[in-house]
Amino acid sequence: MNRFATLTTMPSEAPKNNPNNDAKNTATHPAPALPLDLVAKRVHFIGIGGCGMSGLARITRGTGAVCTGSDTTATAVTDSLQSEGFPVTLEQTADTLPADCELVVASAAVCSTHPEVAEATRRGIPTLKYAQMLGQLMVGRTGVAIAGTHGKSTTTSMLCHTLIQAGLDPSWIIGASCPQIGGGARQGRDNHLIVEACEFDRSFHHLNPTHAVILNVEEDHMDIYGSIDAIAEAFAVFAAKIPPGGSLLIQHETPHRLAVTAKLTCQIETLGFAPGADWRVNLIDAPASPPSDSPGAAVHQPIELLHNDAVVCRWTSAMPGDHMAYNAAAAAVTAHRLGATWDDIARALSTFQGLDRRMQLLGTRPVTGTRGHPGHVTVIDDYGHHPTEIDTTLRALRRAFQPRRLICVFQPHQHSRTRFLMEQFAAGFRDADIVIVPDIYFVRDSEQERHAVRAADLVDRLRTQGRQAMHLHPFAAIVEQLALITQPGDLLVTMGAGDVWQIARDFLESGASGDGDKSACQ
Repeated sequence: MNRFATLTTMPSEAPKNNPNNDAKNTATHPAPALPLDLVAKRVHFIGIGGCGMSGLARITRGTGAVCTGSDTTATAVTDSLQSEGFPVTLEQTADTLPADCELVVASAAVCSTHPEVAEATRRGIPTLKYAQMLGQLMVGRTGVAIAGTHGKSTTTSMLCHTLIQAGLDPSWIIGASCPQIGGGARQGRDNHLIVEACEFDRSFHHLNPTHAVILNVEEDHMDIYGSIDAIAEAFAVFAAKIPPGGSLLIQHETPHRLAVTAKLTCQIETLGFAPGADWRVNLIDAPASPPSDSPGAAVHQPIELLHNDAVVCRWTSAMPGDHMAYNAAAAAVTAHRLGATWDDIARALSTFQGLDRRMQLLGTRPVTGTRGHPGHVTVIDDYGHHPTEIDTTLRALRRAFQPRRLICVFQPHQHSRTRFLMEQFAAGFRDADIVIVPDIYFVRDSEQERHAVRAADLVDRLRTQGRQAMHLHPFAAIVEQLALITQPGDLLVTMGAGDVWQIARDFLESGASGDGDKSACQ
């Protein structure tokens, strides 16, 4: 008998903008009563090269399973997996599904008609989506799920770093790479499993957390939800997965807080900057920022955390911005809940160095000013692709670096997101002096959606708000333009969830020397 025969397998694609999807998710995917016995079981991962999927494969192998995988393209991730002994094929057909496979795990981007999924269905092999498998792995462990429209990767990385520094040994899966903690996934010896809880396609409804954090609730993935009310309802369904003995930490200031928490039976506490929050973040006035001709100079932001108006923890952050202080505070409260002392938490957060593509300082490039004076341009890369992320990140960078000009190359991610949030995007660049917009990164959208909005539409909106903006394509043209317009003391920021980071690296390489500080923003 197949050990996995009772699993609820991968559903057909649910219709978008369906408010009944939440009820269907809770009804058809109840939490399993017992953890899976994966020892010596053959598990195949379709789309194993993704950040989350590669981490999931590593955690699954850590439980004793024999894991294989497939993807379409060789990348640094697939190369790393192969070096660790994972058999990875770069072909995806019915024939590439291993003959002895007992369970298939598919990336969220894989549909039910995929050749390997279809073959698994024909053979009667259970097939789970990424989030379903992650939820199964949380059963029998102390699961911690970090949710929110933004800040998940940073907060999860901060939490894992803090737990390690406190002497704990958690497992985790993060949708980004944090070199300081060894990457995006780890199989630890403790019973804690720390994960990001992604709201896309309501995938976080499959998780089984003991403790959860909801950092914020805002409009995003509108092609899936259609309205902010539907998004808030999805977060409420996620929060309802927390058992009575568990806990939820939620943003105090979010207008959807009561709608999300109204029917919960777990412990509920709030976190924010407002005096009424259970846990309050306070930014202490920092020393004067470094001068603009000191690229990459350290940021030292003193922060304190108060519980019921009493200071419980103080640390100095190397990550600028109110949002980074808030993320760190969320990690601090959660780490204390899991057993870390306040002294250990303060030391850990003061030494956190950041993660890839989150205000990451890539280096400096030498340039010559209009009057022949030499100097440098500081280059930052960031994953921000939502209006709120853009606004908070640019404000933080301007305050921390005080550049002569802030030049932002922003690559919109998804045509549907750009269309739904066009006005918010246009308002998010107030702190940028120049905005360069390449073509929209095409992913998941239909061809109809692709033709409904263009990068030039965003540029037009920016210009009506007084921003100096331009649409350029391809990337090489943007690098050439940057070489022409940048001046000593400028700060260049590449932003977006696509491949816009290539522009930052090509710009640095085109500067010939480019031997500035290569560390994270600190």
